[in-house]
Amino acid sequence: MADYKLSASLNGHEDDIRAVCFPSSKAVISSSRDGTVRLWSLLSDNPPTYDGKITLNASGFVNAVTYLPATQQFPEGLVVSGGQDTVIEVRQPSKGPGENAEALLLGHSRNVCTLDVDQAGAFIVSGAWDGEARIWPVGKWESQTVLTGHEGSVWSVLAFDSETVITASADKLIRVFHTSGKLLRKIKGSDAPVRALCKLPKGHPSGAEFASACNEGIIRLWTISGIQVGELHGHESFIYSLAVTPSGEIVSSGEDRTLRIWKGNECIQTVTHPAISVWTVAVCAETGDIVSGASDRVVRVFTRSPEREANVETTRQFEESVKASSIPQEQVGEVNKENLPGPEFLVQKRGTKEGQVQMIKEHDGSVTAHTWSAGAAMWVNVGTVVASVGSSGKRVPHNGKEYDYVFDVDIEDGKPPLKLPYNLSQNPYEAATKFIEDNNLPISYLDQVANFITTNTQGATLGKPDSQGASDPWGSDNRYRPGETSHLPPTQPPKILPQRTYLSIQVARIPPIQKKIQELNQALIKDGHKELSLNPSDLTILASLCKHLESTDATKSSQTDAIELELAIKMTTTWPYKDRLPALDLLRLLAVSPKTAKYSSSGGNFIDVLASGAMEVQPPLDNNIMMAVRAFANLFESPEGRALAISEFDKIQDIISTSIRSSTNRNLLVAATTVYINYAVYFAAETDSTNFEHVLALIDTLGKIMDMQADSEVVYRALVAVGTLVTLDEEAKSAARDIYGIEKSISTAVGKASDPRIRNVSAEILGLLK
Repeated sequence: MADYKLSASLNGHEDDIRAVCFPSSKAVISSSRDGTVRLWSLLSDNPPTYDGKITLNASGFVNAVTYLPATQQFPEGLVVSGGQDTVIEVRQPSKGPGENAEALLLGHSRNVCTLDVDQAGAFIVSGAWDGEARIWPVGKWESQTVLTGHEGSVWSVLAFDSETVITASADKLIRVFHTSGKLLRKIKGSDAPVRALCKLPKGHPSGAEFASACNEGIIRLWTISGIQVGELHGHESFIYSLAVTPSGEIVSSGEDRTLRIWKGNECIQTVTHPAISVWTVAVCAETGDIVSGASDRVVRVFTRSPEREANVETTRQFEESVKASSIPQEQVGEVNKENLPGPEFLVQKRGTKEGQVQMIKEHDGSVTAHTWSAGAAMWVNVGTVVASVGSSGKRVPHNGKEYDYVFDVDIEDGKPPLKLPYNLSQNPYEAATKFIEDNNLPISYLDQVANFITTNTQGATLGKPDSQGASDPWGSDNRYRPGETSHLPPTQPPKILPQRTYLSIQVARIPPIQKKIQELNQALIKDGHKELSLNPSDLTILASLCKHLESTDATKSSQTDAIELELAIKMTTTWPYKDRLPALDLLRLLAVSPKTAKYSSSGGNFIDVLASGAMEVQPPLDNNIMMAVRAFANLFESPEGRALAISEFDKIQDIISTSIRSSTNRNLLVAATTVYINYAVYFAAETDSTNFEHVLALIDTLGKIMDMQADSEVVYRALVAVGTLVTLDEEAKSAARDIYGIEKSISTAVGKASDPRIRNVSAEILGLLK
C-alpha cells in the first residue's frame, strides 16, 4: 500500500491546534489554543487548496471539536466544540462567530478536553478536567446522564455504540458505561494516564474492538469485555490522539513529533512534524485521508492518492521545515558524539524497521537525527539535536540528570519541599504530570503545577534566542498553560517591570547559511552575473567569517574585521533582492560588534545598509525585513551599537512601524517588539539623555500592537516594553494613560490572551498607572 504524502498545509491559527475532525472529503474543522474554531473548505482538488474561516471565537483555549452529521433539521450538520470556558457550543458550520449558536451545553465545571458523537447522531458525549463525562441528547441540549467515579481528568470519551460509552482518565483506568450511567466495568488501561481512545472496525485482525493510548507511549488493543489482545510499541513519548482508517489501520500522534500509521501490530509509516507536539489526528471516512494538528500552529492533510498530493513547493517547504527543526537533547537521551557514525552511514546502511532513529555526527560537528522510511527505503533527516539551557546558563543536577531548573514546591506545611525538575524544551504539562505521578499527588493539582512552571520560567522564555530555520522559534517552550485553581497555595508571580536587560537574537546555524550563499553564488555564475558573484578570495573571506561566527567568542569585536563586514554588505546590497536573506542573516549576527556599529561609507551607516538591503523592493519580503529588524535588536549589545540605535531612532522607528502595519509574520513582529523592549531598557537606564518624543512614539506604536495582534509572545513583549516605559516618570505614565489610552489597549490584550504571563504583566502595569 502506498505511503501517505502531504496533501495540504493550512495556515491561520495563532497557537497550538488541539483538535481536528474530517467531516467530509470537502472540509476540515480545527480548534486551537488561540480561542478559535476554523472551518477549512476545499476549493480545488489538484493540488488541494482550502479556504479557512473562523466559525467561533471563544474566551479561552478550545481543546475539543467534533462534528454531528447532517440531519433533516440541520442539513449542514453541526460543529460541536468545547474548551477552557467549560461551555460546549453547538453551531452550524456556515455561521460566523458573531451569530448565535444552536445550543450552549452547560454542566461541566472545568476545562472540556474531549468530545465525541454517537454514530447514529442521537447524542454527544463530553469529558472534562472535573472528572466527569456527560451525555447530551441531540435536540434536547441538556445533560441527560453524568458518568461519574473518575479520580482524575477524563481525557478521552468514545461513543462506542448507541448504548455504550467508554472513557479514559488520568487515573489510569478505562471505564465502560451504559448510556443510562451504569458502570459496566473498569479496565486498568496503563501504569500512566490514559489519553486517547478509538473504535476499531469489525473484523480487525487482532480481534480488538477498540484501542487506547497513554503517557507511556503504548497503544493497547482491547475487546469490549476488557481483554487486552495486543500492544503497539514505537512512540517515544506521550500519545495524545488515535484515529482509524476505513481499511482498519490505526493512526496515532504524540509528543515525539510524529504521526504514525499501524497495520496489525506493525508501524508501517512515520511522519515527523516540525513541532514539539502533534496534538491531534482524524481520518476522513470517505477517502482515508488524515488530518493532523500540532504545536507549530499548522493543520496538515495527508493522502495516499497521487491526485490529491500537494504541489512540489508545498511539499518541499514541509520537508525543509522538518529538516530544520531543533530536537531537544532530552528527547533523544544522552548522545556520545564520538561514537556516532558519519553521514556515510546513511548511504551504506539500511534501517531495520519503520521509524527507526539514527543519530549522525555531521562534518561540522553537529548531531542530526534521521528516521528510516520503510516505504521510501531511505533515511529522512528530521532535525538537529540541540541542548537546552536555563536563564542562568548553568544546568542543575537532580537524581543523576541535569535540568535547566529544579524548583522547590511546598505542598504541605511542616514537610520538606518536593523537587520539581524542568527543562525549557519540555512541555510544562508533561513535566507537571510526571511530578504528580512521581509524588503520588492528586491529579487535581495538574493545572496549578503547570502554571507554576510557566510563571517561574517566563524570564528565560522572553530572552531565549531562536534557532535559525525553525518554523516556530519563539513560542514552543510555552505551549500549554492550564488555568489557575486553588488546590495549591497560589504562587506569587515575580515582578517583571522594569525590564533591565537588553535582549538579542544571536543563535544561528552557520553551516546552512554558508552553504546557501555558496549555492546562490554558483547560480549567479551560471546565469552570467560574474560581476556580482564571489571570487575565490571572497569565498575564503566568507569561510573565515563563518568560522568566527561559529566560535564561542563571536560577539567580541576582535572576531571579525572590516573586510569580512564589507563582504556581507556587498552581498546584502548588490545581490538580487530575492537572494539576500542569508547575507542579511550574517549582518544580523555582525550587528553585536562595535566595528559594525561604527561602519560608514558613501552609502551611509549600518542602518542605511540594512534599509537598502531589506527594503529595496516594495513591498519588501517579510523575511528580509525581519532579519534587518533582528539586527536592530542586536545593536543594543554594545555601547557603540546603542549610540547608533539612539541617533537613528526616527529611521529605525519608521522602518519598523511601516513594515509591521499589515504584517502577520510572527518572527517579524517578535523582532520588532524586541527592539522596542531594548529602547525602553535604554531609556530607563539613561533617563537624562532620553528624548521624550521618542518615548511617546513607542507608547503609541506599542498600543496599536496590543490592539491589533493576538500572538501571545508579541503581545507579551509589547506589554513589557510599554510597562518599562511607564516606569520612567510621571510624565510618561500620564501620557500613556491620558493621551494614548494604554489602559484600554491593555484590556484588549488581556481579553484576547490565555497566557498567564500576559495577565501578570498587565496587572503590574495597571498598578503602576494608578
